[in-house]
Amino acid sequence: MTWRILCVAGARPNFMKIAPVLRAFAEDPRFEARLVHTGQHYDDKLSKVFFDDLAIPRPEFELEVGSGTHAHQTSEVMRRFEPVLEGEQPHGVLVVGDVNSTIACALVAAKFFLREPFHAFGRPRKRPLVLHVEAGLRSRDLDMPEETNRILTDAISDLLFVSEPAGIANLAREGIDPDRAVFVGNVMIDTLLAARERAAASGVLTALGLREGTYGLVTLHRPSNVDDLEVLRHLLSTLEALDVPLVFPVHPRTRQRMAAAGFTLAPDRWVVCEPLGYLDFLRLQAAARVVFTDSGGVQEETTVLGVPCITLRDNTERPITCEQGTNQVVGTSRAAIVDAFGRIDEIRRARRVPEKWDGKSAQRIVAALAAVLV
Repeated sequence: MTWRILCVAGARPNFMKIAPVLRAFAEDPRFEARLVHTGQHYDDKLSKVFFDDLAIPRPEFELEVGSGTHAHQTSEVMRRFEPVLEGEQPHGVLVVGDVNSTIACALVAAKFFLREPFHAFGRPRKRPLVLHVEAGLRSRDLDMPEETNRILTDAISDLLFVSEPAGIANLAREGIDPDRAVFVGNVMIDTLLAARERAAASGVLTALGLREGTYGLVTLHRPSNVDDLEVLRHLLSTLEALDVPLVFPVHPRTRQRMAAAGFTLAPDRWVVCEPLGYLDFLRLQAAARVVFTDSGGVQEETTVLGVPCITLRDNTERPITCEQGTNQVVGTSRAAIVDAFGRIDEIRRARRVPEKWDGKSAQRIVAALAAVLV
């Protein structure tokens, strides 16, 4: 029997996670996996370039949802995804991460009844399995829309694929059946390790006039940091005062806020550019002296690359990057940022790579899924 799996991606962080999973399914003749791109991120700089860099096959289904409020975007994904389920009748729907597309497609799948039942977990089943990759992460900050998406998606998922041990503990505290949670490792790192050699050949350092190990890389996109213009101004001025030149690929959301407020950055301190493709950005991270970010995935990537990371948030859903990696979570205080910058060499020397962040997580996901489809 061939098991049909719909794999859902919608936003930039999803593409790095879905690429190795699609490859692993393609290598197993028991599965037929198809990609659904919701179009939550539709700008070529946040979407198409990642398909090219990561050799992701073109999606079989493109929902073209676009932007909007959280309610509008989530409901529109749900409305457009249901006919796909009706036509495909999949045995499983695999969602990744914590964006609106994740909870939207998980919820539709959890309430959808197939025309023909199949066997899973040793018994007949009428609904597709909901499969959540990167389950169990918690920031404890319910002001983050992503935290709501994580909690709800985990609650309705049948198999929860966890990237670090803290995720298993979080799910247990929430009453999730331990048989549903599988510690598989980090699919983001599968992608990083597979692409590292190609990224090393990128010419982005030359194009931007940079020398390896001499600059700080900045990424900012979270509403808490960029929507409040005083917070954004404070962060940019704090970073500008540090003794390191700065490279800033500006997210469209952040660029819009900066333009509206009339912010300008000193050209002798900043190299400002458009968002970069995966390979160029990975090269920039690997060659940086330090990275300043509010991104979750960057915390993980810098941990494996051994590059000091200073996270400009009050919390992280990825605590292992601080316990074993190179990450310091400091918030937005000027004093805390300056202190963390002073510790980057010490942090670099102390780092370790977390368990199962070894490039084989996607294969573990496919094996775990095959084991319940009996």
